[in-house]
Amino acid sequence: MMLKVENLQVRFGAFTALHALNLEVSPGQSFGLVGESGSGKSTVLRAICGLVAPSAGRVTVGGEASLPLSRRVQMVFQDPYGSLHPRHTIDRMLREPLAIHGIGEAERRITQMLDAVALGQSFRHRYPHELSGGQRQRVAIARALMLEPQLLLLDEPTSALDASVQAEVLNLLDALRHERGLSYLMVSHDLAVVTHLCSRVMVMQSGREVETLASTDLAAGRVSQTYTRELMLSAQGFVAG
Repeated sequence: MMLKVENLQVRFGAFTALHALNLEVSPGQSFGLVGESGSGKSTVLRAICGLVAPSAGRVTVGGEASLPLSRRVQMVFQDPYGSLHPRHTIDRMLREPLAIHGIGEAERRITQMLDAVALGQSFRHRYPHELSGGQRQRVAIARALMLEPQLLLLDEPTSALDASVQAEVLNLLDALRHERGLSYLMVSHDLAVVTHLCSRVMVMQSGREVETLASTDLAAGRVSQTYTRELMLSAQGFVAG
């Protein structure tokens, strides 16, 4: 199993953000977490990568504890501008994770990764403010992939982008997953985005699992829980068959 989350609980003082959550992501699988704001879906990602401390439970990646965070897990954040250093060139941002981990062949790796995200070498010495939102998110994806991880945590990776650019980035992520044998755990409030990229989806409410189902069943409206139906009705532009 690529990712296994067992009885994960996260508390902030007296408030419980996650209640004994369990989920599994198989190698090469793209798994989605959906739910309204405050459902706890982003807290799952933050607990896996150590941005928040679990109160209880266990997280393993490839059978090993996820913390301290290893090269095999990387995260792509929602805001492609806020997650990139405004005074660093793209070249410097891609070199940094290699330098931290003592990995050589920076020139080759940077060249290959920029090509992989369809940017090209002309972008190496540009700054984030010189790029469009979609280009910045491609840089963020390239940076996350520099260490050749096995699992990417995707926190609303397209929500800050225009609809046409969203589709481009989603198609890129899907292609990279197949080419590199990656696994994804993706958080989104957009059911159409999740059903496009993910094979399985967990619906969350108030820090708990409501139901987990195939994305094809979600897209077709084959759901068992009232909350999931309400979530589908509230999602603008998401029409079940």
